[in-house]
Amino acid sequence: MIPTPDLSHLSVRDYEHIYEPAGAFFTSHAARLQSNSPNRPEDTFLLLDALEADSADLKAIRARIFLEVGYLKFKLISRRSQHDDRFRSGSGCVSAFVGTILGSSTLYLATDINYRACDCTRRTGSQNHVTLDSVQTSFTNGLYSRLEGSVDVLCFNPPYVPTGEAEASKAQGQRGIEGSWAGGLDGMQVTSVFLGMVHKLLSPAGRFYLVAVKENNIPDIQKRMKELYQLESEVVLSRRAGREHLSILRFAFISPSS
Repeated sequence: MIPTPDLSHLSVRDYEHIYEPAGAFFTSHAARLQSNSPNRPEDTFLLLDALEADSADLKAIRARIFLEVGYLKFKLISRRSQHDDRFRSGSGCVSAFVGTILGSSTLYLATDINYRACDCTRRTGSQNHVTLDSVQTSFTNGLYSRLEGSVDVLCFNPPYVPTGEAEASKAQGQRGIEGSWAGGLDGMQVTSVFLGMVHKLLSPAGRFYLVAVKENNIPDIQKRMKELYQLESEVVLSRRAGREHLSILRFAFISPSS
């Protein structure tokens, strides 16, 4: 079992602005699974579990470039308490975790619209002996042409919570924390934009991991990606977390022999 990245370097002040994976308190998935905390960000750990299950295949790719994409990717910590209404962005946990799988020969890139998340991501890499290059941008703006056809492992944990389109548009227009969970109709407003970029970013043997919920209409996502971009997919892991039914989708280009 691959240990959860060490996040002990992050302070209480950091956690006022960034997503707090339970890995800050647990050193392994096993310890995390024994916790009954209602505030565990299960989407993060479901993604880690999927990546760990694929670790042998990911190593076989001999990845040159790993990319974790951020937009306004903040998650609601708890919907059970009126006091837990803050939203937080990534800490670099996923990128550092992949770094322990792929090793030092891979270039690790992470993007996020929040400069605090970028700073924390770099520090998380240093804490875990993985060099993480973090860029403050939306999706891959400013990097797209240089990354085209070169990304071997791609991860995206988007704002997937279904909301009204007007609410989502207003929220996404703000760069503050409070607006960044809104996913629009079916939770797909942000995800749909990025899905149109994936086929141009991935290398021929690349893999793309996407976090989604049932309300996102996963079968439709799979159908569209296959028909439009020749990317076949599989739901590699699913887990219920409170009211949400989370899934990790893995995409890869259809083999010419298929």
